Amino acid sequence: LQVLSKGVRRYHVAPVLCQRAKVAMSHFEPNEYINYEMLEKNINIVHKRLDRPLTLSEKIVYGHLDDPVKQDIERGKTYLRLRPDRVAMQDATAQMAMLQFISSGLPKVAVPSTIHCDHLIEAQLGAEKDLRRAKDVNQEVYNFLATAGAKYGVGFWKPGSGIIHQIILENYAYPGVLLIGTDSHTPNGGGLGGICIGVGGADAVDVMAGIPWELKCPKVIGIKLTGELSGWSSPKDVILKVAGILTVKGGTGAIIEYHGPGVDSISCTGMATICNMGAEIGATTSLFPYNHRMKKYLSKTGRAEIAALADEFQAHLVPDAGCEYDQLVEINLSELKPHINGPFTPDLAHPVADVGAVAEKEGWPVDIRVGLIGSCTNSSYEDMGRAAAVAKQALAHGLKCKSQFTVTPGSEQIRATIERDGYAGILRDVGGVVLANACGPCIGQWDRKDTKKGEKNTIVTSYNRNFTGRNDANPETHAFVTSPEIVTALAIAGTLKFNPEMDFLTGADGKKFKLEAPDADELPTLEFDPGQDTYQHPPKDRSGQHVDVSPTSQRLQLLEPFDKWDGKDLEDMLILIKVKGKCTTDHISAAGPWLKFRGHLDNISNNLLIGAINIENGKANSVRNALTQEFGPVPDTARYYKENGIKWVVVGDENYGEGSSREHAALEPRHLGGRAIITKSFARIHETNLKKQGLLPLTFADPADYNKIHPVDKLSIVGLADFAPGKPLKCIIKHPNGGQETIMLNHTFNETQIEWFQAGSALNRMKEMQQH
Repeated sequence: LQVLSKGVRRYHVAPVLCQRAKVAMSHFEPNEYINYEMLEKNINIVHKRLDRPLTLSEKIVYGHLDDPVKQDIERGKTYLRLRPDRVAMQDATAQMAMLQFISSGLPKVAVPSTIHCDHLIEAQLGAEKDLRRAKDVNQEVYNFLATAGAKYGVGFWKPGSGIIHQIILENYAYPGVLLIGTDSHTPNGGGLGGICIGVGGADAVDVMAGIPWELKCPKVIGIKLTGELSGWSSPKDVILKVAGILTVKGGTGAIIEYHGPGVDSISCTGMATICNMGAEIGATTSLFPYNHRMKKYLSKTGRAEIAALADEFQAHLVPDAGCEYDQLVEINLSELKPHINGPFTPDLAHPVADVGAVAEKEGWPVDIRVGLIGSCTNSSYEDMGRAAAVAKQALAHGLKCKSQFTVTPGSEQIRATIERDGYAGILRDVGGVVLANACGPCIGQWDRKDTKKGEKNTIVTSYNRNFTGRNDANPETHAFVTSPEIVTALAIAGTLKFNPEMDFLTGADGKKFKLEAPDADELPTLEFDPGQDTYQHPPKDRSGQHVDVSPTSQRLQLLEPFDKWDGKDLEDMLILIKVKGKCTTDHISAAGPWLKFRGHLDNISNNLLIGAINIENGKANSVRNALTQEFGPVPDTARYYKENGIKWVVVGDENYGEGSSREHAALEPRHLGGRAIITKSFARIHETNLKKQGLLPLTFADPADYNKIHPVDKLSIVGLADFAPGKPLKCIIKHPNGGQETIMLNHTFNETQIEWFQAGSALNRMKEMQQH
């Protein structure tokens, strides 16, 4: 049975409860079982308490409650204490997560956990050379993650294994699972009917430590799908359409739940694509109900026994009839046209037929410099097959891509299978370069040579995000997001003005032809080829395992505890920067070349807010030092204040911290002396990350008060002695001319989160609990 002691769960699953069948979560973990009976028991308790039909999101979330009998449940208001089934970490965020876990002093993770090496491989020359270079350049980090995994019982997927979310879908996700991952696109697993949520590393540490994980009870947005996909329309078009409807913050605080008769026309990996990009509308996660497409995928990936068990518990893996959603959107798939979103934001939606005219009107470059397919969003066997079907038609007429063209397989299994079945060869023949099984250009790991920084150009990708400078660090790169087959067609044509549904191409023989809508198998006829074995099991005997971090390392740094709150109000804080407009985690803690410092807090803090626009001068990485009156880089100014013992604050705009789950965007301001971030609104993950590190994420009670604060003002936050859930705080604004005014600030702290602030961080609070 589960043994509870001081809030820490010592064993993950009680085998005695699995009376109907013992089915392993994954063949990599034969002794960790799916516990549908506990899920069923908790759902039944909540059904009786709430006395109403439940959405599927509610069933899975409430089915993982730590105390389903006493837990307060109110959508959008109460905080839930949950027991996730497992944790997944990618290598860029795993460094800080494992450093925090090491600091906790615990001997072993309490739940099945994995590390995936996918973020640190730079796309440069091609798969083999890029992977070899990455292993050499990142040897110290890979060794740290491998040895930390071995010592603390964490599975380790070596570089070249593939992208974390594809490996999760192939090996670990299953209907009804509650999985948290240290990457914002963790919701990819919703394509297999699980609640998979992106979090920061500190949240992952809580779960790995066996402490209940807190989540604000999500609202549920229902997306009813009718009709069926056909022709050039694809699953990617569903989420591109939804993003256009809900915008980048429309899903904040909610789970997106797809349902309706149209669901059955979408493959399992297509559903994963849709869930993956739910991160772009701020959703907590997205999911689909268990159906025959998921069963087929589970069987094809060697998990028929999980499908059989899911069949037995299917009533708990679909929504109840008559359940109610907080918002309902209906999309007729039969009427859905191919979409392309961008540039600079993933919610600027256009039908492919219109984008060329819009680009000309807006002054966007219509010539496509590079087309890129793959990534965690669109690198399934079906995706590659549909892209190859388009490429094959062009080759038959003697054409190759006019644009550069790259292909990123999502996993080693996908790579090996598309090589065996000929898809990779077709994509190479049309002009494609096959990159390593990794994130690559999608996250800025792209050593791009064909343009200079500042050169205006257009790229088209099948990725998920297209924020300014994300892919290649060039702010003038206009990035558009669409499906792999549309990317392939546009790369062949070389222009945004090409509509494959209507327009003709000219073959090498001078004859015109039109591309036919692509058709491809959703799964291989033969079994998947697993490719090379790239997984390292944690050893049964961990007694001899050591994890070394050199004190002179430039890549890794052991953590020091943050200072505890002194019990006083935060008075006369300087404003480090008042941010104008969009400020994503890419603006707060840039990726690309900075990824190499993800395990070294002091070094990576040199990128703090270097992409944010200062409202005072309209420039990035240029702020006024209030003590010297000189303008300089944001990190340098923050360090100056810290050295002089001065607390500071950031003032931000709407949806501050949207984008990735990277907690470095919260760790860095805390490390450099920041105490509070005051904005009009926050993205969910970033707000939680700030709380975990002992910062105060606060919002204007009146958003118009943003305009009352000037970069040269001093701010005091008062009322912290009586800090309580739901109780606003006061902010006194002191102007340089001696005048002052008071505004009100709201917050979403609960009692536990207030304890994190008072202790200095969630990790400090965890240590206090252990000591007691």
